[in-house]
Amino acid sequence: MASSDEEAKLERFLQWLQVNRVELRGTKIKYCDTNKGFGIFSADETSDGILLVVPLDLAITPMRVLQDALLGPECRTWFEEGEVDDRLLMILFLTLERLRKKSSWKPYLDMLPRTFGNPLWFTDEEFLELKGTTLYRATELQKKSLQSLYDNKVEGLVKKLLTLDGDSERANSVFWTRALNIPLPHSYVFPQTQVGDSNFSISKDSEHSTEHIASGELVSGKDEKGSRAQDVNGVTSASTPGETIWVEGLVPGIDFCNHDLKAAAVWEVDGMGSITGVPFSMYLLSAEPSPFGIEREISISYGNKGNEELLYLYGFVIDNNPDDYLMVHYPREAIQSVPFSELKSQLLEAQKAELRCLLPRSLLDQGYSLESTARSVVCNYSWSGQRNMPSYLNKLVFPENFLTALRTIALKEEELFQVSSMLEELVGSEEERQPSDTEVRSAVWEACGDSGALQLLVDLLQTKMMDLEDNSGTEDCDNELLKEIHPSQSLDREIVYNKNLSLVLRVQFSLKAYLG
Repeated sequence: MASSDEEAKLERFLQWLQVNRVELRGTKIKYCDTNKGFGIFSADETSDGILLVVPLDLAITPMRVLQDALLGPECRTWFEEGEVDDRLLMILFLTLERLRKKSSWKPYLDMLPRTFGNPLWFTDEEFLELKGTTLYRATELQKKSLQSLYDNKVEGLVKKLLTLDGDSERANSVFWTRALNIPLPHSYVFPQTQVGDSNFSISKDSEHSTEHIASGELVSGKDEKGSRAQDVNGVTSASTPGETIWVEGLVPGIDFCNHDLKAAAVWEVDGMGSITGVPFSMYLLSAEPSPFGIEREISISYGNKGNEELLYLYGFVIDNNPDDYLMVHYPREAIQSVPFSELKSQLLEAQKAELRCLLPRSLLDQGYSLESTARSVVCNYSWSGQRNMPSYLNKLVFPENFLTALRTIALKEEELFQVSSMLEELVGSEEERQPSDTEVRSAVWEACGDSGALQLLVDLLQTKMMDLEDNSGTEDCDNELLKEIHPSQSLDREIVYNKNLSLVLRVQFSLKAYLG
């Protein structure tokens, strides 16, 4: 139940929404619990399925920051010189507006959480429980990045503009937990009256901004969170001429929708006002054919994300998350220490190989291989027909681009020279000719097959598990986990595996069996 202070904040926020032409159509915002905070609930049975309409003029976007009277002039120079990106602009804006005593955004900012459940807010003891995971390393890097950002940019700028008490870490969490990718027409992002003096450009590929979980990076989930993919009214090329630009931003009202795997609603953008009667607006649309019952929470989906990503971005996890995945990667910096590293790096580039792979939980229920075909196409890379394609290849769960990288890294000296000889023979006297990526893969496959690659894969998985041993819980818990995964497997009680490593274990047991 919300406290009287929270109720007062909510009342001021609802008044602020009304002043800014936000329409709650058959919905209301109310307190959920201490974990979720506030959410959106049905207030009556709506007829047309439109639940909430927010004018996009109210959205906090990079364009708004650059047009801000106080912050804009300072940020424009940085932005044009590439010192800050569009996300940092909004984080700076949130930090500054919270410190402004008479900010017009105060009713909205007062409603935002002051603490979060993501690892940035863990105690030292809680954070140590993540040690050995990709999430631990990613959070360490993020903390260092935020501190550097605060020291080098935020502190000086905000001190110049206001009295600073420092809150960039909170602003960062506010942004990442609430931001949406908004598809907007080019004319809305760059109005004709400003084209002549607009030298900045908003990132057009923000919808593809999912970053790696490799090398300690873990983000992003900033895809079209809660939207109906490829169905944005009034913005698609079919209904609005010109280019569509995806811009990250915070949309007050819509951003109070919590996550559910079975979303009750999606959001769309109405560019012409033909759907909602409000041009350039974002609206919440029911995803169900029948009206909601009163007091039902209206949720959206934050996307198909594993628990590490959900915790990193939003501060929560889902029990038995069907979208969990195992990431296996070979550190790029480690290539420098392998024999013939320069030549192998060139081969990796020539083959367009990938040093990481993401394996969905659903693929790993049977471990190393599947009963049904895991790949739609299996290429025969045999150079001369002397090396037969293995029977397991059409069942292998590991992507070919990743196995290609492991084969190349594992090449022995004589195998490497064999690859070079075959490629030289192929090119011959054609000095302008370069082998294709398929031809290079064929030569590598002919020289070494899969044995070295699969052994290297076992080593990577073993290292991943060893990194997690110190925080694995009791030995009894580990043994119970192993029994659930592979009841007939004899247990080595001297090795303690992390209780959260079921995905790794499923793969490793089968790989070890294959390699003997």
